[in-house]
Amino acid sequence: MNISANELSSRFEQSEIINIIDVRSGLEFHTYNIGGINIPIGNLPDIIDGLELNKNSELIVVCQHGIRSETARRILISHGFTNVKNLTGGLLAYQKLNIKY
Repeated sequence: MNISANELSSRFEQSEIINIIDVRSGLEFHTYNIGGINIPIGNLPDIIDGLELNKNSELIVVCQHGIRSETARRILISHGFTNVKNLTGGLLAYQKLNIKY
């Protein structure tokens, strides 16, 4: 399953509480992020079983382009998470949508 940058932006505007996992490196995360927890994709398999997240709650996985986050989405699903969405186009799509000129 995917979520578009438009839908995510709309949900933020409505002040929804959104569970986000950002699978980019720590440097990428600290340079720009939209909140959530930072778990670099390489670390995810090692810590996934210790995550204190409800496996049935919606999780939105993000990265720069949407490729690493799709891989992370599949890993999470294979470990029993049932409602995981990938941000289509990644944070680049989200940033383009939310740049104010």
